[in-house]
Amino acid sequence: MSDQDLLFEIVDTLETVGLNRDEYQLHRVIDIEALEQLVNSADSHAGLEIRFSVGEFRLCVTQSDVRVLTSEEEDS
Repeated sequence: MSDQDLLFEIVDTLETVGLNRDEYQLHRVIDIEALEQLVNSADSHAGLEIRFSVGEFRLCVTQSDVRVLTSEEEDS
């Protein structure tokens, strides 16, 4: 996944849960290039998850997807 694809996937996920683009500044939260390198370098069987917050939402990025965590997932 390229850093632009990952960026668009993160933005799309945030917009899906109702967070408008003017409500956050991703460059202050994450380094998209570093995140993309980390995701792409992980062993596909390792189950790497990178979790971070954007506004009130907690995101989880893996090699296969970007999703907003539920309260149950956040506790694990």
